[in-house]
Amino acid sequence: MKCMDLSRRSLLVSGAAGTVLLGASPAEAAPTITKTLATGLEVPWGLAFLPNGDALVAERISGRIQRVRRTGGRRLVGSVNVADNAGEGGLLGLAVHPRFRRNRWVYAYYSTNSDNRIVRMRYVDGKLGAPQLVFAGIPVNGNHNGGRIAFGPGGLLFATTGDAGDGSDSQSISSMAGKILRMTPRGGVPEGNPFNNRVWTYGHRNPQGIAWDASGNMWAAELGQNTRDEFNRIVKGKNYGWPIVEGGDGSGPFADPLVTWSTDECSPSGVAITKGRAWVGALRGECLWSVRLSGPNRGRKVRYFHDQLGRIRTVQKAPDGSLWITTSNRDGRGFPVPSDDRVLRVTV
Repeated sequence: MKCMDLSRRSLLVSGAAGTVLLGASPAEAAPTITKTLATGLEVPWGLAFLPNGDALVAERISGRIQRVRRTGGRRLVGSVNVADNAGEGGLLGLAVHPRFRRNRWVYAYYSTNSDNRIVRMRYVDGKLGAPQLVFAGIPVNGNHNGGRIAFGPGGLLFATTGDAGDGSDSQSISSMAGKILRMTPRGGVPEGNPFNNRVWTYGHRNPQGIAWDASGNMWAAELGQNTRDEFNRIVKGKNYGWPIVEGGDGSGPFADPLVTWSTDECSPSGVAITKGRAWVGALRGECLWSVRLSGPNRGRKVRYFHDQLGRIRTVQKAPDGSLWITTSNRDGRGFPVPSDDRVLRVTV
């Protein structure tokens, strides 16, 4: 059985610095935990910021949505009915419409007994209203459900989907499994999609993190099976190889990742990008990774907070430039401390 150093895992005081491994240079400023914003959550997964800097946080197993204040503390604002015995499914990604101040729409990706689906709810007077269907029919399974949603720079909605346990579906452009999808805010097929449906890229196993850099390039983190986790630049219409290849194939026909990890040192989920680096939450690796996206050190990986917080699920960039991260220690695979699961603010 794995041993856990409770004294290290409990060091969440203001100013606690990340552990730098793999020889970070002085220019690679280490992130610092500056505040624990919320505790006692039940497997927080999706996280989306409101215009004032507070965030909505999804609890995967219960289907509850909490509002976490930027100064700390939380309160319940709504819920969705998730599948019975959803396994790794449940209430997953959250996103706030780019024109939220005007239309008050909040989007959620969650598992039902028959599918994964995306809905939207109006947030009025501190409460979320009834879900309205945006898109349904995404294959569901006890694992490999994808689940991250986010609005891209052009105002269209992107969603990651897992292969739902059947890798062959990832190679079919007519299946919604094993894909990154692109759709209008109402769920329609936008102009410019490569296959005249919602599929943007294919050949994915279980991508759970997406983000855009300052130049508008899209990036995604993807959980591998036995050997390699991936961090990919996402390009319209590309095939990322699953289940034919895991990792990359060099000069072959598939899009290769910028970097990979062994599955025991990462198992990536959430991604945020700031200051020229992608910040990737590691579940099995129990740390926060940074990946340099450009320049002479492009692809350089540095590990922080190793074995201090446990499993890290979500990483999001806040309006004030900080990172908010969530732990995932109450998901049946972690070793929770009494305050788990938590939302923490990290400065870079």
